[in-house]
Amino acid sequence: MTLTDLGNIKTTARDVFAGLAAQFHAERERWPLWSPVLFAIGIAAYFSLSFEPSYWMGGGAAGIAVVILLLRRHAGTAFLPLAAMAIIGLGFAAAQFRTVSVAAPVLKKNYGPAVVTGRIVRIEAFPAYSRILMDQLRLPGIAPGETPETVRVRLNRSGALLPGMRITVFAKLAPPSGPAAPGDYDFRRRAWFEQLGGVGFALGAPRPAAAEGDALSGDLLIGISDFRGRIWERIRHALPGAAGGIAVALITGDRSAIPVDVIDAMRDSGLAHLLAISGLHMGLVAGFLFFGMRTLLACSETLALHYPIKKWAAVAALLGSAGYLVLTGATVPTQRAFLMTGLVLLAVLFDRTAISLRLVAWAAAFILIVAPESLLGASFQMSFAAVVALVSVYEQGVPYLQRWQGGGWGGRIPRYIGGVALTTLIAGAATGLIALYHFGRITHFGLAANLVAVPVTALWIMPWAVLSVALMPFGLEGLALVPMEWGVALVIDVARSVAGWPGAVSLVPAMPVWGLASMALGGLWLCLWRRCWRYFGIAGIAAGLVAIPLHQAPDILVAGDGDVMAVRDADGALILTSERRGRRTARSWLESAGQRDARYATDRAGAERIACDALGCIAHLRDRTIALVEDARALSEDCRHADIIVSAVPVRRRCASAQFVVDRFDLWRYGAHAIRIDPDGAVSVETVADYSGNRPWASKRPEWRRSGKDQ
Repeated sequence: MTLTDLGNIKTTARDVFAGLAAQFHAERERWPLWSPVLFAIGIAAYFSLSFEPSYWMGGGAAGIAVVILLLRRHAGTAFLPLAAMAIIGLGFAAAQFRTVSVAAPVLKKNYGPAVVTGRIVRIEAFPAYSRILMDQLRLPGIAPGETPETVRVRLNRSGALLPGMRITVFAKLAPPSGPAAPGDYDFRRRAWFEQLGGVGFALGAPRPAAAEGDALSGDLLIGISDFRGRIWERIRHALPGAAGGIAVALITGDRSAIPVDVIDAMRDSGLAHLLAISGLHMGLVAGFLFFGMRTLLACSETLALHYPIKKWAAVAALLGSAGYLVLTGATVPTQRAFLMTGLVLLAVLFDRTAISLRLVAWAAAFILIVAPESLLGASFQMSFAAVVALVSVYEQGVPYLQRWQGGGWGGRIPRYIGGVALTTLIAGAATGLIALYHFGRITHFGLAANLVAVPVTALWIMPWAVLSVALMPFGLEGLALVPMEWGVALVIDVARSVAGWPGAVSLVPAMPVWGLASMALGGLWLCLWRRCWRYFGIAGIAAGLVAIPLHQAPDILVAGDGDVMAVRDADGALILTSERRGRRTARSWLESAGQRDARYATDRAGAERIACDALGCIAHLRDRTIALVEDARALSEDCRHADIIVSAVPVRRRCASAQFVVDRFDLWRYGAHAIRIDPDGAVSVETVADYSGNRPWASKRPEWRRSGKDQ
């Protein structure tokens, strides 16, 4: 390469950099939109660590950046990197502070069966059972300082229980469970931020207990829960079937009464978003209240001509939206929807522009500041993915959409149908990318289902829902719930029909977390910028999708309690060793593998690599012999012939042939194991403890025994 060639390369690189810099500076008004993204990066950095950082780390980084900015007021090109460092540090610090502020005792080991006494905070009535959340607990044998703030108990029946009642129940409790496999959903982390210190089930019917202290006091949360429960009962009394379960979900946000087959049909048809209270529902409630109140006020000529009835209607809609937020449990999508709806209504009050990406950014920043852990949840990610994509497309596509005008119903109906179709495509594409990571599912006919279900929900179901709540104080809610049921029944029929179409759903294997991060950043780059360089974001999305085939799935999976194991067959399917034990863990594994039906080692069809008997199983992978031991009597032979031993019982001997041993103690200490065997025969192991690290919600157990790894 000559000096001339090097000079040309430098010139080209300089020109490219100058062009990108020009694009960047030309979009100065879009820079603030990246503030919540940087804040979220700080939160993600905190949760990605395998150790608990020093308390000053996030705030210190932010403070250093702020001090430098203050000392160098004309920082020039260093201003943006320092500002970004400060915002990232603040996000890191917010997550640290939140983790410390919610700290509460968690059960260290299984408890009971024993008598558990406490106050009912919330009741969830599922079709086959009920579940209660209890606080103000008294657990015999556990000191008050080590007693959890709340526990969740499953009941076969709840009887006449009400929030606020103090009860005694004979129950068995356990600490919140860890992931089913390294990298899977971590219920322990969610429980930590909900201050849930234990979960379990009752062995008998609960009995009333004597009130202690403020057990029956007018606690706000108890009052709200009781209010929601009474509405739940009124709706279910009027609509006892599946339609009633969906009506309860749309009005109170409680989906526990919806039959499992209906939930599956809604999910497989692409209509599951209708069951989660989000911007659609909040917007419909606010819109119905706004236009209804404005129409009512306009009936008076005096009010219409001399008073700002539009602003009065906005206030009524804002109050009604706040009531709907409380009624539906204030979940993350509902909070986001209320914040955006509230800002739109405030814009009406102050004669400002309503919908914009700045509005979305403010809503995201508020939620991340109040609850940083929500960033990790599917609800936050899918909710904001949909709204960012929709606002971005409609914001940039307004000039084109305005050309599509038509007079009368002949123009309005096609325009409405086209709007629903476009909205469904945009939101479906945005949330579908997130759903690939969390659920491993792709729905193919969501557009067809939404073209029917969304208009029915918007124009029929939700107006009747609002009216039913307004009629409840008079005992006349049935007048609105019956016509509401007609619309809900139609939506259920559409969901079942579309879900039954051949090829309605495709299952895909799990995506690594870096794939999700790549898609998220690529999608944000595509949506937040306006100029042509935004299309570089497509490369980030593509890189995330490529992560799926590049990810090497585990060849052997072992549950943390040793109840079930799985081996990957020649066709990539997981072969489970037990059909009766560890069903929940097995279901999680199958979902991560993108596998619809379970296959068992006892089913000879397709299980060419594994053979089982009463003592365990023997599998052959890449010239390796793997012994999956369930009974200690198998160890004498397996320790002479197997290359890898995975044992649900303790291994108290040295296995001469084994290069790698995982036994009951390793499972107890490190949790579920994922074992990979490379084509050259090299063995690598990842455990839940390795992946989760030593965090407040996932502390490692003491190192009291040898690692149990390489022999």
